[in-house]
Amino acid sequence: MVRQRRYFFIKVGILLSALWLTAGCSTLDDDRSDCGNTFELNYQLRLVTNMTTELETHLTTITEVDVANALSMHLKDIFTDFAHDVDLSFYDTEGALDRLQHEQHIMNANQSSYTLTLPMRKYMHLAIANIAKNDVVSLTGDDHSPSSKLQQADGQLKDGMEVLPSHTTGLFTARQPMEVLSGVDQTFNVRLYMANCSATLVLDTKGHAYNDIKVYTTGFANAFSIRDSSYVFTDSSPLVIADPVATDNSLLCFCSVNFPSRDEIPASARRRAEKKAPLWQFKVYLTKPDGSITETILNIDEPLKAGDLKIIKGELDDDGAVRPYNSTVGVSVTLDWNHGGEYDTPL
Repeated sequence: MVRQRRYFFIKVGILLSALWLTAGCSTLDDDRSDCGNTFELNYQLRLVTNMTTELETHLTTITEVDVANALSMHLKDIFTDFAHDVDLSFYDTEGALDRLQHEQHIMNANQSSYTLTLPMRKYMHLAIANIAKNDVVSLTGDDHSPSSKLQQADGQLKDGMEVLPSHTTGLFTARQPMEVLSGVDQTFNVRLYMANCSATLVLDTKGHAYNDIKVYTTGFANAFSIRDSSYVFTDSSPLVIADPVATDNSLLCFCSVNFPSRDEIPASARRRAEKKAPLWQFKVYLTKPDGSITETILNIDEPLKAGDLKIIKGELDDDGAVRPYNSTVGVSVTLDWNHGGEYDTPL
């Protein structure tokens, strides 16, 4: 599958001076290893995504193209080549790996310059873009480089389920070892890559009446370790709300923004599972006119990766269950969900 690349350059000039070490940089001191120097730090936000391909492949009819346009607008602050804010940390590479310098800037532009003050030494530099306006994910543990991570909020109990809103921004991160030298012109190129992704369910109601539909996704990471560029998974994953996307036609569209899924199910989990465990799921709860609720669980075995959009299409049947068009998507349906009655639907 083609993954488009859109590059966004942030040129940041960093002035290194020894204001922290004035005595060591006097004009009478022959050892000037701690003195300052001027160098450039170039940030490149790299949006590597399959979004355009996914939209053009799965939403092709005139009616579906209208949905694709609405979905693109809904995700404009997620799959973006624009940085609202940047969070820059410079860490010691020895001892407790403490943070030595921290900068936060509102950019709202494609290019900006800042002046920082740092002594000559080796650093581990971590950068995050678009965290300031994300209501669901926060930067935690950032006093030390190993513990710095993007932490998703805990879900809130609702209707007996742990529910979490979708992420509200596209998050980008980078890590860059740096050694600042004295008397040398240096340029460091830092590439930031997207850390979250999106899942979308498009439904044709086929004229079936209903009172309400709630859609969730689950099976994703709860945190992202920035220095190691690795995701953190827990035994239980909250249900991420797939927000309804307003369309101008009869098709329904629900979209969640979240961290990625696993690439594969751990062997220990496979041994515990009686059936094949999916990588991630859609859970759909449809309230029928008589007040009963039909639960449909769509099991997806294809990984949802950082920077990607995944679209699943389907239709409603007479029981209010979702029938996916993709034959590789597994289905489990519970009629009258409040009182049980589960059966597996063969495709």
